[in-house]
Amino acid sequence: MVTLFRVIKYGIQSFLRNGWLSVSTIGIMILALLVFEGLILFNVVSQGAVQAIQDKVDITVYFQSNVPEDTILNLKKSLEGLDEVQYVQYISQDQALANFKAAHANDPTITQTLSELDTNPLLASLNIKAKDIHHYDAIAAYLDKPDFTGIIQKVTYAQNQVVIDRLSSFVDNMSRGGFILTLFLAFLAASVTFNTIRLGIFSNREQIGVMRLVGASNNFIRGPYVIEGILYGVIAAVVGFLVFIPIIAAVSPQIANFVPEVNLQNYFNANFLALLFYQVIFGVVLGIVSSIVATRHYLNV
Repeated sequence: MVTLFRVIKYGIQSFLRNGWLSVSTIGIMILALLVFEGLILFNVVSQGAVQAIQDKVDITVYFQSNVPEDTILNLKKSLEGLDEVQYVQYISQDQALANFKAAHANDPTITQTLSELDTNPLLASLNIKAKDIHHYDAIAAYLDKPDFTGIIQKVTYAQNQVVIDRLSSFVDNMSRGGFILTLFLAFLAASVTFNTIRLGIFSNREQIGVMRLVGASNNFIRGPYVIEGILYGVIAAVVGFLVFIPIIAAVSPQIANFVPEVNLQNYFNANFLALLFYQVIFGVVLGIVSSIVATRHYLNV
């Protein structure tokens, strides 16, 4: 316990002695941690946006007017057996007509036109929802089989394919870009921390030499610098998280206007401790790794 106390004491002294160098190191780490936290929240928003749009996007299959209902229900059952399909909704010709009338109840022209028709002009259909936005290609390929050519009149996938593909590409590119930016800033923060500790080792080289002569262990020499790296990580994580609080409060209403299904403020409040924990862990790991690399390289311990 005495040894541990001394290691912590020397680590705090080294942290305070570096002064503005410590402040600059913490500042760089804060930027890396802000991007890291932002990437987590971006994934929440993007997943919510994808889910909201996916709930509004589906594949609708319209059948020939002479196709028996049993045939349609058999296809419905086969589609429900696909791993990519979340659910399939069958809409009969009568139900389609009833839905159309309800949607245009306030349009007297359409109402009068429908009343004068002797037959139902609408077709039976299946509305297909995929489990994931990337699965619509597989479902469309399944419907394109020659077995179904004679019963299917039209599949609406082609109309939605551009929107689905663009949304998928946008989300994937943004996630990839955020990850790359996080790695870059993490590397930058690690480099700054590494150089800060390197300077500390250089300034204390005579003291380290004396410690070696009196039999100090490798872990005892390395320990204060690891503590210094942990302090950098913890302080940067806490300060960065405090900076994020007003940012979330300002951004959340704007996101809600764009994606009403996503309430970023509620998510942040509900996961406050978990997000802070991830932030601290990331900062501490960043500081420890930088310290260990610096001590191994410059102390040969």
